[in-house]
Amino acid sequence: MSGILDLLNGPIGKQLISGVAGQTNQSEDKTASVLTMAMPLLMGAMKKNASTPEGAAGLMNALQSGKHDGNILSNLGGLFGGGVDDSVLNDGAGILGHVLGGKQTQVENALSQKSGVDASSVGTILKVAAPIIMGLLSKQTQDQNVSSANGISDVLGSLLGGGSDAGKQQSLIESFLDSDGDGSILDDVAGMVLNSGGSQTKSGLGGLLGGLFGK
Repeated sequence: MSGILDLLNGPIGKQLISGVAGQTNQSEDKTASVLTMAMPLLMGAMKKNASTPEGAAGLMNALQSGKHDGNILSNLGGLFGGGVDDSVLNDGAGILGHVLGGKQTQVENALSQKSGVDASSVGTILKVAAPIIMGLLSKQTQDQNVSSANGISDVLGSLLGGGSDAGKQQSLIESFLDSDGDGSILDDVAGMVLNSGGSQTKSGLGGLLGGLFGK
């Protein structure tokens, strides 16, 4: 199965980047930079949440509620055609609140400083990305006949692990989601993202993680 960054590099990703860039009036390059960092980060946070039975059950219930059925992926043209509907942005805000909790502003500021995109636009990008991630998760759980909370963590892991060194990338994402091991998700993401190798934004998950952990 393709990973999340494979999706960003494909036709759906190009449509997503173009649409989000239009929504925020940012360049496609900067929008791609934010999405390349943000989507694995959000998915890694979801995987961290799903590591507990309660978290996995909550995520599975959300996927099975009918609200996130995967159709958003097949209608990106409609999604961005006249600007993203408020209902989608509100849905995204709710997802972010659940996944990032009190760290949302910290994450937005960190991604803003790393990408050169203002924090308000980063917030909008995250609100659009979150329902799309949920749609992707829903589609994958349907395709793989995952109907219980037990399998959702595996789906998230495989989506995070697109590429030859998938396991390494996945474990590194989990490491910087909770680098001090206290169970607090994204407790030091700002420092990790901002210290990822100077002012130049690296493209791709390998570049991001290489900068985050390469010494």
